[in-house]
Amino acid sequence: MAHTIVTNICEGVADCVDACPVACIQPGKGKNKKGTDFYWIDFDTCIDCGICLQVCPVDGAILAEERADLQNTK
Repeated sequence: MAHTIVTNICEGVADCVDACPVACIQPGKGKNKKGTDFYWIDFDTCIDCGICLQVCPVDGAILAEERADLQNTK
């Protein structure tokens, strides 16, 4: 099961992008509800390694479960 970036909590720090071994983290278009850039995880590519969760400095921005309802991919 893939991890999820809660796009309305994400602040666009991008530590997860550099750490991801399979390049499954993509930039969102525009800004989220907080007014910041955001990223999202491609569930089809994610290998559930959890590195993104370990390196993210934003509390609650990444969940260790697949939740499409919390992740905006546009």
